[in-house]
Amino acid sequence: MQDTYKTIATASEEILFKEKNSKFFGYAFPVSTEVEIKNHLDILKKQHYGAVHNCYAFQIGTDTIQYRANDDGEPSNSAGTPIYGQIQSFGLTNILVVVVRYFGGVKLGVGGLITAYRTAAQMALEAPEIVEKTIDIKFIIHFDYKNMNKVMRVIKEKNIEINSQKMDLGCEIIVSTRKKNAEMVFDIFDTMFEIDIKKLE
Repeated sequence: MQDTYKTIATASEEILFKEKNSKFFGYAFPVSTEVEIKNHLDILKKQHYGAVHNCYAFQIGTDTIQYRANDDGEPSNSAGTPIYGQIQSFGLTNILVVVVRYFGGVKLGVGGLITAYRTAAQMALEAPEIVEKTIDIKFIIHFDYKNMNKVMRVIKEKNIEINSQKMDLGCEIIVSTRKKNAEMVFDIFDTMFEIDIKKLE
């Protein structure tokens, strides 16, 4: 079972690729939501208000993949698609790559554009460190305080990560574990007396 994915550790440094007086600035950002993507795009548009095109592609998710490629006024499939192609060839997800173009007065043609956007995207993805992360499943566990030791023993034995906890008469713990261990963790708690476990979506 695949329970890891690759992404970038941090946002890339700005890179610059030049082709026939046109300037292509490339950026890569680790992202996990469309809100984050919109924020990055808004900031770059303000930063490069004189630019002609802000072309980008993103992919988020592990089980269910969401992706988009945007040409932002360039000829169809000449910008967003080659950028997205680089995301795929690096095997990454939870990532946004943006290439901002300043037109230099010389038309590049569709072939030239594809090469330029692909190269700028590749350079942006080569700059940051690529890391492998685990796909984690979260559970919420409810139990009475008297069962605390029983629950904590399993958490310690199985090396389960605690995300948050509320300790009162009725206790609630949110835990996460690697996807490949999720079924086993669920079954252990599910068969325990007076313990209630649910998967968090």
